[in-house]
Amino acid sequence: MNQIIIHVDMDAFYASVEIRDNPALRGKPLIIGSLPHERGVVATCSYEARKYGVHSAMNIKDAYRLCPGGIYMHPNFDKYRAVSGRLHDIWNTYASASETIALDEAYLDVTETAQTWETACEFARAIKRRTLDELHLTCSVGVAYSKTAAKTASEEKKPNGYFEIPTKEAFVDLIIDRPVQVLYTVGKKTDEKLNRAGIRTVRNIQERPADVVRMFGRQGQWIVQQALGEDNRRVTSYRPEDAKSISRELTFQKDVDDYDFLRDVLFLLALSVERRASRVGLCGEGVSLKITYADMKSITRSRQTRSTRSAPVIYQEAVSLLEQVRHLPVRLIGTGIYHLSGESGRQLSFDDFLPDAAESEKRQTDAQLKRLGSRYGLNFADNLDKIFHGETLYKTVEYMRKHR
Repeated sequence: MNQIIIHVDMDAFYASVEIRDNPALRGKPLIIGSLPHERGVVATCSYEARKYGVHSAMNIKDAYRLCPGGIYMHPNFDKYRAVSGRLHDIWNTYASASETIALDEAYLDVTETAQTWETACEFARAIKRRTLDELHLTCSVGVAYSKTAAKTASEEKKPNGYFEIPTKEAFVDLIIDRPVQVLYTVGKKTDEKLNRAGIRTVRNIQERPADVVRMFGRQGQWIVQQALGEDNRRVTSYRPEDAKSISRELTFQKDVDDYDFLRDVLFLLALSVERRASRVGLCGEGVSLKITYADMKSITRSRQTRSTRSAPVIYQEAVSLLEQVRHLPVRLIGTGIYHLSGESGRQLSFDDFLPDAAESEKRQTDAQLKRLGSRYGLNFADNLDKIFHGETLYKTVEYMRKHR
């Protein structure tokens, strides 16, 4: 049996959730992300804001220039994650395998559960209906023979869309005279390079496959395959251990040249990484440090360590890496672990056999939190759980920056 795949994509997810919860926002240009006076970017925006040219990942200053009358809000990720969990619970009831792409997006393999194309289309309509009825949100859904075609189908009638692409021939007929960026692997730079070579449409790719491969190598081969409607990839359910890294980073509202303060921030970031890794039962065999300087130049440093998710260990390694970089004003700092493995698969180190190793790390954490609390006048010990929810960590660090 040929594959039957459904792609589900929520419509302006964060903005739609906020509008649902506050109907006074309906019909207004809503921008979720940073506030106009802050550093940052647009996370998403309502369709009314998009009419002004605002889009995701746009610098917030540019968004404000385009839409000064918009309503600007910080994202509430705890709320969005809770809604996302309910969404995926609905979607997953129809699939034998579900590949989560983001909080608001997934591929669903319904080949076995639906058995026929007609039933798969009924599933897709049921997903749209239940998403609206149970969560009062709209989604766009595509049904197709492949992942590439399913994603194209869900984009075809956005927002609140529904579209079917049953065959390779139907997919090619749909896109053949469209610009090359209709293929989702063709980004802005690839598009520009293809255009300079006179390859502007999908038809041009089909006519000049050798040129595309010569320019882009393996990526070019994949672009050609997509242009021909060929995609045999399977829907692969996400597993936490498939992640390549777990990290946390923060952008400061004003550049920071106080490296003692940066060390304090690194400890809170290390605690956040520890908590995320603990939730999914993963450890890392390397620690990374990321810095973006005031001139927007970014650097990443890393080193291998014993398998760990311990905040004190992550912190010590990150601070050691910090000492090795240029001490210039910093715009963003982050740390994380990589080379991940589950508890059962990791190699034990000498420290694992020390009976009080965990207690020692807890004492180190408590002592560091007490020191930070004394320095900044904050009660970290009693409020730690709250600090790592939503944007509270960001607000806490900004408070620390102003009161250091």
